[in-house]
Amino acid sequence: MAIKVLVVDDSSFFRRRVAEILNKDPQLEVIATATNGRDAIEKVRTHRPDVITMDIEMPIMDGITAVRLINAELPTPVLMFSSLTYQGARATLDALEAGAADFLPKRFEEIANDHQQAAHLLQQRVKSLCKRRLAPNVAIRTGASTTAGVQTTTRVNTTAAISASRAHAGVSDTPECGKVNLPGRASGKRYKALLIGTSTGGPVALQKILTQLPANYPLPILLVQHMPAAFTPAFARRLDGLCQISVKEAETGDRLRPGHAYLAPGGKQMLLEGNAAATRIVIREGDEQINYKPSVDITFGSSSRIFGGDVLAVILTGMGADGREGCRLLQRHGATIWAQDAASCVVYGMPQAVSAAGISSHSIPLDKMSGSILRESHTH
Repeated sequence: MAIKVLVVDDSSFFRRRVAEILNKDPQLEVIATATNGRDAIEKVRTHRPDVITMDIEMPIMDGITAVRLINAELPTPVLMFSSLTYQGARATLDALEAGAADFLPKRFEEIANDHQQAAHLLQQRVKSLCKRRLAPNVAIRTGASTTAGVQTTTRVNTTAAISASRAHAGVSDTPECGKVNLPGRASGKRYKALLIGTSTGGPVALQKILTQLPANYPLPILLVQHMPAAFTPAFARRLDGLCQISVKEAETGDRLRPGHAYLAPGGKQMLLEGNAAATRIVIREGDEQINYKPSVDITFGSSSRIFGGDVLAVILTGMGADGREGCRLLQRHGATIWAQDAASCVVYGMPQAVSAAGISSHSIPLDKMSGSILRESHTH
């Protein structure tokens, strides 16, 4: 059965364009379109789509309000379209906080090499969001938001229901691939840095984790979030305003300091140089042969040369397998590697890659991640 998609945009041209691209994939079917947020809510009630694509700025009701109301009534994965501007970035982050699952630039050719690649990217994003829809009557609580993106209480927690959800997502339920495996006592290791890599669903996940860290958190933190260049300055400022720790977009020459988080700038690569006692950040232009800019693999691999095994590395929700090889290098030095568990991910791709490869030692729900990090980092 094809994945049912609702396309929401006030531009008739853009609605037709998105619908044409999605309908070219036999696994996708645009079952309706809507011209504004209020219209979208009615179409969701009538057609019950599997995934929604949503514009942000629309008359009558904007996309952010619509996402919030849809997820309160009929939780549905939403892919937002936004402009590649600072204001567009701020609005997109508001949409993700309201419950949207992922985003693409409205001119999505800007993050692809050609029209065909851009169309494939849109199709894949929509399909990946459908796979993460939870089974009926299941909601995994993650504190401020569930995986569906709306605050609610857990309705059902049966093994059968969660297994059904994972099966629908194509996720194995073996210990190596997504089974919750919480760390008990702290390992006793002493670390030089905390590394976190993420993609789809990462902005909300990072906000949830980082806001729980105290101002005197003892480690520097390197953050790699797949994001366009226009988005990372706004995201860093948002996190800095919400967190007790300091957060900034990384720049060449930044010295790593405890209680400070450094976000890799979009479109570039973040590396480290120096030694464990005096480490500085180097930002380089993205290599066209490397798909992800920034890349978790590159930052994590660079960290392995500086810190060896004295690193706690965490892979959060995201598409693809970026981070697996960087984690493999860290693991060879004896680093501690954790992955977010399947049920709390928006897309269980990157965490699954490190879990299935036997690289991560624990699969941890998002709402347990900050507590586990604090315990392992020897702070209370």
